[in-house]
Amino acid sequence: MSEKYPVDHIETQEIRVDPGQQPVRIDKFLTDKLPKVSRNRVQNGIKKGTILVDGKEVKVNHKLSPGELITIEIPRYRPEDEDGTPIPQDIPLDIRYEDDAVMVIHKPPGMVVHPAVGHRDGTLVNALTFYLNKEELPTLAGNDDSRVGLVHRIDKDTSGLLIIAKTDEAMTHLAKQFFDHSIERTYQAICWSEPDPMAGTIDAHIGRDARNRQKYRVYEEPEEGHKHAITHYKTLEALYYVSLLELKLETGRTHQIRVHMKHIGHPLFNDARYGGNRILKGTVYSKFRIFAERCFDLCPRQALHAKSIAFTHPVTGERMKFDSELPDDMASMLDRWRNYIQNRKQSDPHP
Repeated sequence: MSEKYPVDHIETQEIRVDPGQQPVRIDKFLTDKLPKVSRNRVQNGIKKGTILVDGKEVKVNHKLSPGELITIEIPRYRPEDEDGTPIPQDIPLDIRYEDDAVMVIHKPPGMVVHPAVGHRDGTLVNALTFYLNKEELPTLAGNDDSRVGLVHRIDKDTSGLLIIAKTDEAMTHLAKQFFDHSIERTYQAICWSEPDPMAGTIDAHIGRDARNRQKYRVYEEPEEGHKHAITHYKTLEALYYVSLLELKLETGRTHQIRVHMKHIGHPLFNDARYGGNRILKGTVYSKFRIFAERCFDLCPRQALHAKSIAFTHPVTGERMKFDSELPDDMASMLDRWRNYIQNRKQSDPHP
C-alpha cells in the first residue's frame, strides 16, 4: 500500500514442518498447505521477505527440513481470492458514533481488524461488511478492495477507538488528515517501571529488526526503508513496578509505541514480542512472582489502549473528539498494582 497512510497491524501465521517431512521446495510446500494461495503469491512473499524460515529470509528454491518454522507475514490478505470481497458476519459492534459519512468504533482486545492468513473471519472488516452493505464500503485510491472503510488500524491485541469511513469522499478526506497529522490520537499504556524523566519525547527511526523480521527496532543511524517516528509520553501514575502512561503520536508507524517504549527501557506490560511478558521490576521471590503472574493472567496482551481520537468531520467541518474508558483487563490489573503498592507501604515504607 502507499507509504503515506498509516499501517498499525500485521498478521502472521506460523507453520512447523513435520518431523517426517521429506525435502521439498518451500514454494511447493506452502502451495499445498495453503490451497487458496497461488504459487506465484507464495514466491513473491519469499522474495519480499514476508515469508521466513526460522526467522531468516530464504530463496524460492529453499529445501525445507523437518522441524523448521515457517512464518508468513501478509498485511493485506483477501478473505476470498475469487473476488476479493470480505465475508459478511453478524458480529456485534461497539459503535460510539455514526452518521452518513463516518463511524467511530471501539474495538475490544483480541479482535483482528482485517482478514489475513490465519484470521479469515471474525474480524472488524467482516463485521462492517455485514453491518453496512458492501457497496457502501469505500477504499483508498491505489489500494486493494480489502481495505473497506478503514482509514487506519490498530493491532489485534490493542483495544480502542477507530474511525470508519462510509463514503469515498469521507475516506479521502480522513486519509488526508492522517497524512497531514491533523488527526489527534491519544493512547494509554501500562509499562514496566517508572520512566525517567516522567514525561518526554522519543524521536527515533524505526525499521525491521534484521535478526527477526516479525519485530521492529530503533536505528540510531537510519538507512533506506527506516521510518522517522515521534512519540510523546507522559506518566499519569507511577507505581514503582509499573506506570500508567499517556502517549501521543506524531507519526503512525507499525508497532511505534511498543518499539519506542522498549527502546527507552520500559516495555509495555505483557508485550510478548518486545520483552514485556517477563518480570522486569521487583524481586524474584515466589510471592512477588506469583502476584506478577496473576497480573499477566488478568491482562493477557500488551497493555495498550487507543483512548481518544479527534478529527475534522469530512462533511460538516466540525472538529469532533471521542474518548473511551480503559478496558476492564487493564483497569483490573492496574488496581492490583495499586493495592500491592499500598499494602507494601503499610508493611514496609521502602518497597
